[in-house]
Amino acid sequence: MATARALNQPRRRERIRWRQHLRGYAFISPWIVGFLVFSAYPVFYSAFLAFTDYDLLSAPEFVGSRNFTKMAGDRLFYTALGNTAYFTFISVPLQLALALGMALLLNLKLRGINLFRTTFYLPTVVPQVASVILFVYMYNPEFGVFNAILGWFGLPKLGWLANPTMAKPAFVIMSLWHVGAQMVIFLAGLQAVPTALQEAASIDGAGVLRRFWHVTVPMLSPVIFFNLVIGIIGSFQVFTSAYIATDGGPKHATLFYVLWLYRHAFENFRMGYASALGWVLLGIILIFTAINFAGSRRWVYYEGAGA
Repeated sequence: MATARALNQPRRRERIRWRQHLRGYAFISPWIVGFLVFSAYPVFYSAFLAFTDYDLLSAPEFVGSRNFTKMAGDRLFYTALGNTAYFTFISVPLQLALALGMALLLNLKLRGINLFRTTFYLPTVVPQVASVILFVYMYNPEFGVFNAILGWFGLPKLGWLANPTMAKPAFVIMSLWHVGAQMVIFLAGLQAVPTALQEAASIDGAGVLRRFWHVTVPMLSPVIFFNLVIGIIGSFQVFTSAYIATDGGPKHATLFYVLWLYRHAFENFRMGYASALGWVLLGIILIFTAINFAGSRRWVYYEGAGA
C-alpha cells in the first residue's frame, strides 16, 4: 500500500505542475491572443504585402521586388529620407543636451524643487496634437511669439513653417518641447551616482567641470546611451507634427519618411509600396541601432562590469 502511494506521488506532482502551467497560460491568454492578432499577424502580413501590388479593393498581386525597384528611382523617397535624417541628427543631440542640462538643475537640493520638476515634465503629458497647434500659433509670421521675440532685438520676422529654409529648424525647436521623459530618466541616473565618488574627486582637487566630465558622465553613460537609442528610433518616426502643421510643405521641406509612407498607404491606397517603405525604415533603424550598440563598447561604462 505504501509502495503504491510512493509511486503515485510523482504522478500527482506532475499533474499539479501541469494544472499550474495551464492556469498560467489561461491568465496570459488574452495578451497572447492580442499579440498574435494585433502585432504578429500585421507584421508578417505587411512583409507579404511588400512584394505585392495591393489597393485595398482588389486581391494582392505578387510583383516580386518591383516596389523596392520603384523606391530606388523615387525622387521623393530620397527627399523624405534626407529630411528625416536631418531632423534626427540635429534634434536628438539637442534633446539629449537640453534634457541633461535640465536634469542637472533639477537635481539640486533646493526648496520647492519638486514643483519645478513637475512644471518641466508637464509638457510631456500634453497631447501632441495640442502641442503642435500651440506651436503653429507661436510660429505665425504676423502675431507669433517667436517673431515677437525677434522684434525685441530688432531682427526681421521669419516665415518659419512657410519658409523652406526655416521649416526643418522650426520642427527641431518644436521637438525640444517634449524632452521631459528624457529629463526624468537623466534625473534618476544622476541620483544613482555615488556621492562618495564626487566627494573623493573633490578632495583630490577636481573642480565642478572635472567632476562632471570624469565622474558624472561615465557613471551616467548607460543612461545617455539608452536615451540616444530611444531618441533615434523615435525621431525616424516623426509624423504627427509634420502632418498637422505643414503636411509636408513648403516645397517638401518637411516631408518626413513616415508622412510619405502614410500618403502612399492611406491617401493613394498603395499598400504594397507603403509596406515596402515600412520595412526599409525598419532596416534603417536596425542599422543605426546596431551601430550604436557596437560603438557603445568604447564609451559606455557599466558599474561592476569586468575590465
